[in-house]
Amino acid sequence: MLPFHSERARLTALYTGLLVLAGALLTGVVYVLVRQGMYASITTAVTTAVPARRLEELPSPRPTALPTGMPSAALASPAPSTGTGVVPREALAITRTLSDAAGSAALNRLLTVSVLVFVCYAALSVALAWWTAGRVLRPIAVITDTARRLSGENLHERIALEAPPGELKRLADTFDGMLDRMERLVSAQQRFAANAAHELRTPLAVQRAAAEIGLAGDPSPERVTRMRSKLIEVADSSERIIEGLLLLAASEQGLKERRRVAVDALAQQAAAALADEAAERGVRVTVRTLPLAVEGDPVLLERLLHNLIANAVRHNVPRGRVDVRTGPDVGIEVTNTGPVVPPDTVPLLFEPFRRLNERTHAPGEGAGLGLSIVDAVAGAHGAGATATANRKGGGLTVRVVFPPTAGTGSAPPPGRTP
Repeated sequence: MLPFHSERARLTALYTGLLVLAGALLTGVVYVLVRQGMYASITTAVTTAVPARRLEELPSPRPTALPTGMPSAALASPAPSTGTGVVPREALAITRTLSDAAGSAALNRLLTVSVLVFVCYAALSVALAWWTAGRVLRPIAVITDTARRLSGENLHERIALEAPPGELKRLADTFDGMLDRMERLVSAQQRFAANAAHELRTPLAVQRAAAEIGLAGDPSPERVTRMRSKLIEVADSSERIIEGLLLLAASEQGLKERRRVAVDALAQQAAAALADEAAERGVRVTVRTLPLAVEGDPVLLERLLHNLIANAVRHNVPRGRVDVRTGPDVGIEVTNTGPVVPPDTVPLLFEPFRRLNERTHAPGEGAGLGLSIVDAVAGAHGAGATATANRKGGGLTVRVVFPPTAGTGSAPPPGRTP
């Protein structure tokens, strides 16, 4: 029994109905056309095979033996042959009788054969429609089976449908593309969870060691003071990591409200806030701003600029420099000198907890979330964050380009609502 609630059964019914309807119309048209031209064809054939002069020699039929269907007036007044080639009425009557009988027999035979052929055609249509529907739906079955097998452990599987170009081929390729994106996302989330656990576990281990070893026995006041400073430093590091994770999560959720923000003013404020740290590290910060205003969240945009400039200052070299630019054409651009960055590692720096070098737990070292937060905040504002390695002087050039719809006009000073 066919599964009538399946798409294959519905397509089979549709194909069969169309084929049977086409067969029925074709049979009917052939029958009508043959019936209309049947009498003229048979009459011509009979009169050709039995000429009129031979019909004249036949005996006159008796009135009591009239052939079926022959008009009685046809033999009521027999007309003798005039010798001028005119066919007698008796000859015409016999010709018509033979034509009608032959035509009726031929139509009956045609109808019988047509019905038998039509029944066979309908049965063949069902089988052909079932096979065609299965052939058409095979890619969908492959997609369904693949989707049913997928889980977090085998996201590497793909449909890889081998079929000619078409809608189903595009559907399978789109599904494969979606699996690629899902695999990258799951891998990134797994790395993020592992790195976050490692980053948070390290301060806890340091705190535990400081408490168990540094404060063991009867420590001196100097030792207690030193351990106290160490515990506070570790607590501050853990707090920065947690704040960075919360900010990253908030940025990835999108913006809840938007207002006109003067990005050029925020850039100047962020550079001024980091001026003392830059002076301690011997890094010169140059700010060149043109008016740039966008619709967005001022807190997130201020954090984006702070992370960009802070990364540029901290990952630099003595007597290095940091150039900060804003404007309608460049968006936000921060260029810094520093260690040489391999070009193939630049995209990885936007992932959480990714650093160019291994972490040393030095004072002031970041948690590795700076560019991740920059990328998330830029994405929340519809902007794109890119980075390129500098060939001369080392370091990076990071750009955040806002879409044209974000606007580039002037904005009111920070702290005022437009």
